[in-house]
Amino acid sequence: MHTVATDKDQRTWGMLAHFSPLAGFVVPLGGLIAALVLWQIKKDQAPFVAEQARESLNFQLTVLIAVLACIPLLFVVVGMLLIPALGIAQFGLALIAGLRANEGQPYRYPLTLRMVR
Repeated sequence: MHTVATDKDQRTWGMLAHFSPLAGFVVPLGGLIAALVLWQIKKDQAPFVAEQARESLNFQLTVLIAVLACIPLLFVVVGMLLIPALGIAQFGLALIAGLRANEGQPYRYPLTLRMVR
């Protein structure tokens, strides 16, 4: 289900849901926690915000799994390249998603495991 937001408040909250990974650059797992809390608060009140917060949460869980998979690869140097690439991809995709949500358009991250439904 893809809900389009026309309400400015929902668009703003949807954008903040996608920008929550930025909190993870300050507080470990901060973005994951922020998206989870936002999804739990808004899931019955604002369908667009809930959908975008859930999408952000699934993306952040996917990135976390990818980073954990890269840790053993640090011993063979490949992880030193993959972990920064994941960080750059996470930042770039979250920026794109936040801007789309601010326009009222739903965003689905590519290559994301949809664990939270």
